[in-house]
Amino acid sequence: MAQGEAGTTWDRTVLGPTSLPVVVASRDGVVVEVNDRCRELLPDTAVGTRLADTVPSWLLDAHDHMYAGAEDVAVGRLGDRSVAAHPVRHGDDIAWWLVDTTAEEALRLERRRTEFLATASSALLASRNPGRCMETTAHLAATYLADAAMVIAPRDHGWYPTVSCVRYGQPVHERRAMAPAAMPGLGEALQAFPPMPSLWIDPAAAPDWLLPADFGAVGSLMVTPLPGHGVSVGALVLLRRSPDAAFSADDDLLARLFAARAGVAMAVAHVYAEQDAITEVLMRDLLPPTLREVGGVEFAGQYRAALDTDRVGGDFYDVHPADDEHPASLAILGDVCGKGLEAAALTGKVRTTVRALLPMADDHQRVLHLLNNALLTAGSTRFVTLVLASAVRDGATVRLRLTAAGHPPPLVVRVNGDVEEVDTRGKLVGVLPTMRSTTATVTLAAGDTCLLYTDGITEVRGGPLGKEMFGEERLRAALAECGGLPAEATAERVQMLAMQWAGPRQHDDMAVLAISAPRSGRPSTVGGHGPGRCTT
Repeated sequence: MAQGEAGTTWDRTVLGPTSLPVVVASRDGVVVEVNDRCRELLPDTAVGTRLADTVPSWLLDAHDHMYAGAEDVAVGRLGDRSVAAHPVRHGDDIAWWLVDTTAEEALRLERRRTEFLATASSALLASRNPGRCMETTAHLAATYLADAAMVIAPRDHGWYPTVSCVRYGQPVHERRAMAPAAMPGLGEALQAFPPMPSLWIDPAAAPDWLLPADFGAVGSLMVTPLPGHGVSVGALVLLRRSPDAAFSADDDLLARLFAARAGVAMAVAHVYAEQDAITEVLMRDLLPPTLREVGGVEFAGQYRAALDTDRVGGDFYDVHPADDEHPASLAILGDVCGKGLEAAALTGKVRTTVRALLPMADDHQRVLHLLNNALLTAGSTRFVTLVLASAVRDGATVRLRLTAAGHPPPLVVRVNGDVEEVDTRGKLVGVLPTMRSTTATVTLAAGDTCLLYTDGITEVRGGPLGKEMFGEERLRAALAECGGLPAEATAERVQMLAMQWAGPRQHDDMAVLAISAPRSGRPSTVGGHGPGRCTT
């Protein structure tokens, strides 16, 4: 038995031959026993000293709380170590067994960091929109890394796009006029230079535009670049309120790892946005045009690509309105060999070439000859079939001149339901050096419709067994039911029946173009516009 300086009789054997630091203190906070391992960790601790003079505040608070009924393990730091203090009661005294948890704490920190970065990566890569990617970056940074964050993108037309966010708040987009060089570290970060250590940045140097409303005094500030693919896509600024919440080395490392992921995500989003913009521009010349009544003639088209995921393919149609020099509107419907993007590229070339040949549109043979030469010169291994149709209003009727080149001949449905095949034939375009074709003239009375279609309509397989082609007979039967209908209704009806025949099965590109002579006194139902308008 031993007598402590505080007058408490204490059994030294209760400490046992342990390698763990142990300190025993009385209710009034006086040390009554301490082993050698504890004196190595807390050199000022000795029997008779007070805990308030020898141990950190977190352990002193835990000792006081034990007498208030709390018996939890206390966790804190002793120098550069993380320590868990486990309490054991011995009468009115409490023995504190100090366990070094530095390795465990480092492991927990690494797990939390890994989980955060994985979550952040998933959230960042979920959006291909640059603005939303900036929002996600600012929101994640404000939630997990600081009290507020701002993402600053490179200058765009004299302005810097920014997204700011406070913890538990919503991201706010703004465009700012600023001088990055006026803020330490920002100019360098926007140029992808290594980040300036946060301890070198005076929080007082933060400009007013950087601070959220009612944020208060800035306790610590960090600026780090957002590296993209070899260039900076912006800078990330982190703000903390409390002067005690300075960014540690671990905070700095985590912020850099997060910024690297955010920068890559923003760079990818910019690439996708640029590709979308390029695709949209190119698609304007590849997508089928919106058709309307032109010069008193109704035009309506329907298009369906072979794959639901495709917007364009090898089938196409166009309508070029008449002008003062050419009283007839020129319509063209064609089918490029193949499907997908390569066929769509040749489709765009054919449409562009025909547009350039509009001054000679009245001469179908010459247009086909020049188009054939253009494709042969380009060295393409694909060919094209098409039909040219020149349409002009003549009183209540519409006069059509039709020329087919390797394409199924058009069909005419009269107002009484009779279906006629137009007698025009010709060779494929882009195969042989010479072109031969015949031109037919057809007059459409009020309510009559001429249908131009690609073989994707007649050759689609389906039906009860899924193997039978839709065929020309079914197409004629469908047209017979469309006598007297507007061009738009006829085109929609044919397309719908072909798709119903195919069902869920794969099919080729499909395109139909209907040309009608409007019935007298019937308002136009195509596009809701009057004569003389056609847009692509």
